[in-house]
Amino acid sequence: MNWLANPAVDVRRPAVLPASTNLLWRLVGPAAVVALLGLSRLLPHTGLGLWVRLAASTLVVLLPGFLVARCLGQRSAAATLAASVTLVGAGLALTFALGASLDVTLAFLFAAGAVALVWSLTRRAPEGVSLPGEVRFSRGLVALAGVGLGVGIWFVQGAFTGDVFFHLGRIRKLETLHALSLHDVGEFRHGGLHPGYAFPMWHAWLALVSRLAGVAPTSVAAHEASMLVPLALVLVFEMGWAIFRSIGLAVAVLLGQLAFKVFAAGHGGVYRYLWEPGSVATQLLVPAAVAFFFYFVRKPTWSTGVMLAATSASLALVHPTYALFLAIPLAAFVIARALLTWGRDYRTGVLAFAVFELPMALAFLWLEPVVQQTIPVSPNPAQLAQNLHHYRHDLVVHSLARYSLAPGRIDRNGAVTIVALLLVPLALLARRRRWAALVLGGTVAVLAIELWPLVFPHFANVVSLSQARRLTGFIPFAVALAGGAAIVARFSRTLALVGALACGIWLQIAFAGNFGLKAPRTEPAIVAWIALYGAIAALIAGAFLAWRRYGEPAPPESRPRGGTAALAVCLLALPVAVHGFSQWTPQAKRDRHALTPGLIHFLQHDVTPRSVIFSDLATSYRATAYAPVYVVAVPPTHAANTRPNELAKRRRAVLWFFAHPSLEKPQAWGAQWLILPRHGPVQAIERDGLLPRYDDGRYVVFRVPPS
Repeated sequence: MNWLANPAVDVRRPAVLPASTNLLWRLVGPAAVVALLGLSRLLPHTGLGLWVRLAASTLVVLLPGFLVARCLGQRSAAATLAASVTLVGAGLALTFALGASLDVTLAFLFAAGAVALVWSLTRRAPEGVSLPGEVRFSRGLVALAGVGLGVGIWFVQGAFTGDVFFHLGRIRKLETLHALSLHDVGEFRHGGLHPGYAFPMWHAWLALVSRLAGVAPTSVAAHEASMLVPLALVLVFEMGWAIFRSIGLAVAVLLGQLAFKVFAAGHGGVYRYLWEPGSVATQLLVPAAVAFFFYFVRKPTWSTGVMLAATSASLALVHPTYALFLAIPLAAFVIARALLTWGRDYRTGVLAFAVFELPMALAFLWLEPVVQQTIPVSPNPAQLAQNLHHYRHDLVVHSLARYSLAPGRIDRNGAVTIVALLLVPLALLARRRRWAALVLGGTVAVLAIELWPLVFPHFANVVSLSQARRLTGFIPFAVALAGGAAIVARFSRTLALVGALACGIWLQIAFAGNFGLKAPRTEPAIVAWIALYGAIAALIAGAFLAWRRYGEPAPPESRPRGGTAALAVCLLALPVAVHGFSQWTPQAKRDRHALTPGLIHFLQHDVTPRSVIFSDLATSYRATAYAPVYVVAVPPTHAANTRPNELAKRRRAVLWFFAHPSLEKPQAWGAQWLILPRHGPVQAIERDGLLPRYDDGRYVVFRVPPS
């Protein structure tokens, strides 16, 4: 049997233009998006004008992906996103190859969209993923709800902190500099690549939004998350539909995802970071990849395979470790599905996994030289001891060779994750369903790696200890919650609804979740062990039942009560949502190291792009975000700890300068500008004959003469 057979492609029809009305109707959408962008450029750069500008530019960047996906017969939001990100990546690769500016990427994106538009108007699309009418209607309602939630996210965006400046620096350089190369977008001149962001595909996507909207990258960083919220909700809904084939259960998956990703932590949860590559990977690309994986398992076609491969490649380049993390539950699904159904979907599952794995493997081969230069990947005993101490709140350490993730950290997101883990063993009662294989297999695979002290150290050595802790985020919590709610509802609707509300209230009061690196362990550890051993027992029992009944016709399966399950999950998540909205405020209201507006203006208008700046770590880190410049040193936690970057040596140079102020260190590192706080060694530098080029009472800037 040909597993890539596509009857819709076998019958070729001559190219015939559609009717004029149909032709015009197909042009309305793209024309409206382009017109909206033009009108938005007439609006101000703040408030509602900024919202319209960002919305219009986001749609324009997505538009070529939509047109290419339609040529492949794919009419899902997942296909639009995957195609858009892939096109931007291809255009960026061309830009780097030519040593050109982002204009080449933009031209490539528009050219691909134009070709796809003409193709779609003159050719018949192959068979692909097309959602039923009621699913499209429900998806539209989800998108509208996402617009409302996105408006709410707009108001919880606080001051820039953490990795924001790291990503802003790359966006700024991509949007501004000419003659780009991979090594031009980092913090240091002639520095090494970051293993997680070696190919800045998503940064280029955001730089295009900034370019089209006519706003600064800082405005994109502040509010682009609000624009992506509707897309995130739609992608989770499509993932739920691909797994369950039930609108109600897809809504249940969405509600569960919102509960522990947005509301449990308060302040907008991870959605306020939705523009950052890590959140884009987990909240956008991972749901898209899972949806295509299940589409392909159900009906393997070449166009669906192309989209699955494109999503895998995009995920591997946007955030490499998350692609590897997703591969673990997907591989476990294939094995669990074969055990629970005695071989059903085995060949299509293996083929789907191969399609997902191959682009990821190629991306990893390209990244291998960069990874080998990363210091934390193979730490020595002293570095390992330091890392274990740093993450001691998340780990159970027996020795330098035996340690694991603390089981109380598995359900750290609170009430919803606790219930989801407790419902995992119930998947045995739906063992013939694909979602059951994903829940049982994925849970066992992830928890076995995270909780087994003989395995976790080796896994941490491969991906780093910092990343290894995050694998628990790939347990299919939302799928387990929706499927478990459907099983309970099958036996008793009253129990499902009343029990969900009661458990939601009690668990939210008793175990609201703990967030942050040093948060105390307050969640019950026993829940993780129940999920692990319960899932193992369910797999063994399911495999035994499948063997006993092999060859017998499968009994008719009852229709899942998706509506009841969705309502039950809604009631469970209601107390969590109340908690989330009660803390709907910016988490960081001010940055105590923020640069002054005058200094930002000086950096943007008086400092030549690609100049090297010498300053303290905090000031240097922020300077890269506001101007296309390089610095001598940044906080070590916000840069790639690779051998070419020499982070420790750079930090020592800055500390030595402030202890013994002179021009020796700035000149040795090739700095052209020296930025000092007013309380710093300003007088010592003035005694060397330098006059301030800028002084605002808080910062003083000197021009460093060549050595």
